[in-house]
Amino acid sequence: MGSHPRKDWDTYFMDIAFMVSTRSQCPRRQVGAVLVQGKKLLGTAYNGAPMGVPDCSEDGCMIAEEYELVKDGGEEKVVKKQRCVRTIHAEQNLLLFTDRADREGSTVYVTDEPCWTCANMLANSGITEVVFCRAYPKDSGKVRTMMEQKGIAFRGVEHYRPPTPAAEPIS
Repeated sequence: MGSHPRKDWDTYFMDIAFMVSTRSQCPRRQVGAVLVQGKKLLGTAYNGAPMGVPDCSEDGCMIAEEYELVKDGGEEKVVKKQRCVRTIHAEQNLLLFTDRADREGSTVYVTDEPCWTCANMLANSGITEVVFCRAYPKDSGKVRTMMEQKGIAFRGVEHYRPPTPAAEPIS
């Protein structure tokens, strides 16, 4: 038996979040989220259309355009954002399919930094930490500020590499 270093907990749970994301049929971004209390996995979720409804891979994305006024170095500018409104985000599905009692004091591992809406929902969910891999610069500043105000630990995993897809089985 070959010896290999044991994965740390952040890597272990983030690997699971990325595995969960493979269930998503979203052509724009596959996102996975897991709920962890201590070292116990309590729930998983991914982004997609509501159950029983055609998803974006079947009926196409439902893109909505929004405009937001942002301050950039003391100067205000209008930023155009596009988002799909057919998809329920992974964090939202995680909150829908887990119990509040399980969320109290728990950590959410998510493949992507939460958007503003998901961050708001997570902030009221009872969790105490959010750990993510890929940055989401559109909302990052205001999300970080709000998480800090709520006392929720909010961090990206450094030096993390998502798992590579497994090789096809040999027949």
